[in-house]
Amino acid sequence: MGSGRWDSDSWKTYATSRSYDTKKVEEIFARSMDPSLDPKGVLIRESRDSDDNANSNALIIALDVTGSMGMVLDVMAKTGLNTLVTEIHNRKPVADPHIMAMGIGDVEAGDRAPLQVTQFEADLRIAEQLEKIFLEKGGGGNHYESYALAWYFAAMHTSIDCFEKRNKKGYIFTIGDEKPTPYLRKQDIERVLGTSPQSDLNIKEILSLASRQWEIFHLIVEEGSYARSHRDLVINAWQDLLGQNALLLPDHTKLGEVIVSTLQICEGADKDHVVDSWDGSTAVAVREATRSLTKTNKESAVVSL
Repeated sequence: MGSGRWDSDSWKTYATSRSYDTKKVEEIFARSMDPSLDPKGVLIRESRDSDDNANSNALIIALDVTGSMGMVLDVMAKTGLNTLVTEIHNRKPVADPHIMAMGIGDVEAGDRAPLQVTQFEADLRIAEQLEKIFLEKGGGGNHYESYALAWYFAAMHTSIDCFEKRNKKGYIFTIGDEKPTPYLRKQDIERVLGTSPQSDLNIKEILSLASRQWEIFHLIVEEGSYARSHRDLVINAWQDLLGQNALLLPDHTKLGEVIVSTLQICEGADKDHVVDSWDGSTAVAVREATRSLTKTNKESAVVSL
């Protein structure tokens, strides 16, 4: 998958036709699991080079769809996605982005849709598939969501030309306000994906698997209710796991700009220049989010696991 090219004007026309400006988040997104996004039985999601995208680069944007995180999906649909893709094309931290969106719930709490996965796409189909994500608003009281399901799926069920042809890793950004998933149980993986490992997997095992082909980041949504109540615990847990790849997101409305800036810095751009390229509150949010980024992606903490 991944033909076509993103066009900002086409997106604006589409957003107007879908009345994004007047709709609440619950009216934009699906009210049940869309079968096309159900990962159960999916053998492979592919990011392949094409005539339109000869040097494709795979990106996964995995959004927490539990509790108060609907605000992030709302911004992603109405402004964030267009900012993200348009600025990647304008700033060119990577060539020819292929984007997969994911919805992350809580498999341990019994969510009906603890993982949802779109295809990798390069054009308006990104927005069309994003709308299919089910905003379940589930989750439980276990102090974490199933972020590791995104990593496990990426490790075991994706095939990406950027890595297989050019030995260049893709990027995964999980976004949420709770602590990392400590483990995935064998029976939960089987329920969600229809396949099963030989045993339960702890978070470092899953991270190591995914890090072979993916650069892994997590954006901590500081405005989320859990992060507001347990800020230090959340930050310390993610930093212990991911080091500099655990990023603070102080303003969820700047999600697209923060991801683009992270890509730029990890691909070698000077951090101060990246921050200064944004105006006002955006520059403030990007500076805070990328404060810990001091190395290129090839030297990142995740790769050394």
